[in-house]
Amino acid sequence: MNDKRVHGKIQDPNKRINNFDEVELGFTHEEALMEANRCLQCKNPRCVTGCPVNIRIPEFIKCIKEDNVKGAYEVISEDSSLPSVCGRVCPQERQCEGSCIKGIKGDAISIGALERYVADEAIKNGYFEIKDVKKNGKKVAIVGSGPAGITCASELVKNGFDVTIYEVLHKTGGVLTYGIPEFRLPKEIVKKEVDNLIRLGVKIITDTPVGNQFTIEELRKEYDAVFLATGAGIPKFMGIEGENANQVFSANEILTRVNLMGSYKSEASTPVKKGHIAYVIGGGNVAMDAVRTLRRLGYEAHLMYRRGEEELPARRLEVSHAKEEGVIFDLLRNPVKILTDENNNVTGMEVIKMSLSDVGSDGRKNIEKIENSNYNVKCDMVVMALGTLPNHEALKESDIELSDKGLIVVDNTKTSLDNVYAGGDATSGSATVILAMEAGKNAAKEIKNNLLNIKE
Repeated sequence: MNDKRVHGKIQDPNKRINNFDEVELGFTHEEALMEANRCLQCKNPRCVTGCPVNIRIPEFIKCIKEDNVKGAYEVISEDSSLPSVCGRVCPQERQCEGSCIKGIKGDAISIGALERYVADEAIKNGYFEIKDVKKNGKKVAIVGSGPAGITCASELVKNGFDVTIYEVLHKTGGVLTYGIPEFRLPKEIVKKEVDNLIRLGVKIITDTPVGNQFTIEELRKEYDAVFLATGAGIPKFMGIEGENANQVFSANEILTRVNLMGSYKSEASTPVKKGHIAYVIGGGNVAMDAVRTLRRLGYEAHLMYRRGEEELPARRLEVSHAKEEGVIFDLLRNPVKILTDENNNVTGMEVIKMSLSDVGSDGRKNIEKIENSNYNVKCDMVVMALGTLPNHEALKESDIELSDKGLIVVDNTKTSLDNVYAGGDATSGSATVILAMEAGKNAAKEIKNNLLNIKE
């Protein structure tokens, strides 16, 4: 049996840095069959336990082998509300694929690519089905239409609940829409997944800032339960000199302006100002998205990270794609000051070299500054991609308990308020799409059991 995985076609790097079209083009039918046939169909599949939402992976791959793509979609859909999204953006190498037995002596099965293939075929061929569900008379409000909110809504509506999502922005999808670039997750895919949710009967109300337009307490009076999936949208900064300069941004702002407002287009009303050299500070998926976006805007784009390449938390695939696209990696480096001119415009950064030492209590190597190693670099934009904190606008006039880190405190998914639940980045801090989905799924189960008095 082949130990090498099948690779689908991708856009040529020299072409894709000049457009925002999707980089990965996905499997053909033949490629999907070839990759599916590599699966060992393990009796005790480690890949399933490695998946946060426990998709029955061998089962859906077996359906592909049997040329039953519709059956494969039905298997996936029992556990995942966003298969087209997850197939594209999940960190499979640390989850399902990282647990795959084939990966011990060869390449793990391309589970993400197979999931994407199945989901895209389902969209193309209209495999989505609406099953008759008996209403249970219970109403649930969900605040936020990101992956946690969408997943919770999907699970609840399939169990007979009347579900309404309130979204502060004019478009649905949360981070899927404003945070992840078009070249990695086309917005048409997000729209189709949301359309399926609406077809199931979920009501979505946009342009509605809970906390300002009305409060959680008012929602509690109208609904039997409330699920808070407000995410984490406030960016972190370093607190170094010069951070208030012109052309110092958070990755959130750059990505939101490009993804939600189309600022990469020449006719955009809020264009991103063009420059020459940009540095993105950070090493996660958001940092990678930001630096690859700036590369497409014509910048000499640098990624500066205080640890080494092995420690980069971003998906390996995104790191590889970034290198192919000409992103320059400045590793074991950290800015200590942003340099400006008399008009407070960025002209460069003072940077210090770093070194790695022993592994710390968090399982990561400790980092230390190398004394007297400072030097200056030239640039005209600096973007901070250092993580995010929850936005508590929705919690106004609420007594909901928060941790000392500003996260909503939950017991499983229950908050300190009766019949108010929370999950995703609002309770964990910034994390992945699939972990937010897991939280939404857990919340739906908790809400269902509590409102319908189900004992497990």
